[in-house]
This record gives sequence, structure tokens and C-alpha cells, in this order.
Amino acid sequence: MSYGKDFSFILFTNEPALAQRADEAGITRIGVDLEQIGKTDRQNVSVHRISNHLPEDLVSVAAVIRNAELFARTNPIHSGSEEEINSLILHGAQVLMLPFFSSMHEAHRFIELVGGRARTCLLVETVQALALAKELSRLEGVDELHFGLNDLHLQMKLPSHFHVLADGHLDNATQILRECGMPFGIGGIGRVNDSSLPMPPRLVYAQLPRLGASQALISRVYLSPDESKISLKQEIAASRALLDSLAKLPPSELHEEFAAYCSRSKAIERSAM
Repeated sequence: MSYGKDFSFILFTNEPALAQRADEAGITRIGVDLEQIGKTDRQNVSVHRISNHLPEDLVSVAAVIRNAELFARTNPIHSGSEEEINSLILHGAQVLMLPFFSSMHEAHRFIELVGGRARTCLLVETVQALALAKELSRLEGVDELHFGLNDLHLQMKLPSHFHVLADGHLDNATQILRECGMPFGIGGIGRVNDSSLPMPPRLVYAQLPRLGASQALISRVYLSPDESKISLKQEIAASRALLDSLAKLPPSELHEEFAAYCSRSKAIERSAM
């Protein structure tokens, strides 16, 4: 196998037709996004969509996928977490992701509620959680972590989510995870040849092997402006091929890609002023 072939892509959808196309294209995990609690307060809803997915939507998704894992992002820990997690597992979820936590207590509670019935992913998107990377990597019952760049940049008051990587905020945490063998993902990706994006996709992709990530979300822009006109099979193949080629670069060339990423981040910041 190879870096690109082994890389995991995650897609949120409750639409069976899209789920089937994604499964046929080789997207690794497909499922629902239940996160609503607190999201409207901290994110610009005109930019970041708030999902209306339900646990029972997993049934229609599961009916059309043959290879992908059934996946769900829960709400942050709240009074209804036990009922929510039980419902997701009852409806077939194989991997569960906990968003927007800030303490070991919340992480412990999530692991306890899942109880080994599904694999667990902790979404690190608060500065408190980021500072707990070493402790989280040692927490029994955690299968992987994922770094959420949108919320991290808001918490850190950075100009954009690109600056979370450009300013090196994840370097220490990802090194800790690599050293202990904890799998992790970073942010989301767009299509390889989408020239409309503010950051050239190649520069975004290059940060994944540079930091040692093994998964990423399929972002909304990956499917824009009209997902029905996009050949997901071709696009996912192109994404895997690019990741493969980047992973084979020597460290010096990956550093050059990082320098170009940082330079472009500064240009994006200036253009927004």
C-alpha cells in the first residue's frame, strides 16, 4: 500500500445518492453530523453550515454503502449525550467523533459512554484540548484525534484557518502523536485542480504528509458548486495520487511547500484587510 491509498477521507452527508457515489469513489467514512449545540454562537452561520442530520439518517446511508465505514459526529458532551450516542450506535455507527471538548473529563465521559461499541475520534478544536495532546494520546479508549482548523482559528483569534498551520500551532501536538503512534487527521481538503480556492490545493495537501496526518475531511468546497457534476471517483483518485507524490518528497522539499503555504497565508491576510 502507499500513503495516498491508505489515507482516510471523511464525508458528512445524509443523502443516500451522494453517499452511494462517495462509497463507489472510495471515500473511507461516510455519515452524519449531529453537531448543533453551541455551534451557532461561535461560528458565522452564513459561512459555516449547521447540520440538520438525525441519527436515523444513518439507516438510509448504511443501505447504500458497501465499503465505507458508517460515521457520525456527535454533539459536545451534554445532558443528552448518553441517549444520543446510544441512538447512533443502535443505528449502526462504527466510528464516533466528539467535537468541541476542552477537558480530560469530557474526553473520559465520551469514551465511557461509547463503551467500546464503536471506534472513537476526538476532534481537537479548542486551545485547551490542543494543550492536552500528550494526555489524550495516552487515554485508553481513544482510537484517533482530528484537528479542527476552523474553530481553532476562531479561538486563537487568527486571521483564517490557514494560519493555524502556517503559524506552527500544530507542530508540537502532531509530533507528540507521531511519537506515540496515535493516528490523527487535520482539517479538510478541496479538489486537487480547483483554482478558485484562496490557497492552492497542492500547498494544503503537502501539509498532511509533512505533519504525518492520516485522514482529512472532504470539505464543502470539494463538492461545490454542483456535486452532481463532479466525478467523485476521478477526484478522489486524483487526491490520493497527489498525496502519494507529496509523501515521497524529501523533507527539504516538503519544507519548501510549507514556506510557500506560509507566504500564501500572509497574502490571503493582506487581501482581506
